[in-house]
Amino acid sequence: MNDSKKYCQLCKAKVDYVDYKNIKLIKPFTDRFGRIKARYYTGTCLQHQKKLANSIKNARFMDLMPFVR
Repeated sequence: MNDSKKYCQLCKAKVDYVDYKNIKLIKPFTDRFGRIKARYYTGTCLQHQKKLANSIKNARFMDLMPFVR
């Protein structure tokens, strides 16, 4: 079993604001069906996971990302 700890990529890049218009940043945090990936898959911290979820929802509402594929 691999016990390597995942670290938050956004903390490492020192991202403090996750913009919903930055699709290249938030696209890898969704799966192929358009659902938001869980924290234990992506390794993001709680603060960035909440910011990501809100940004993805805003991007969907603004029609920058699809709700379902």
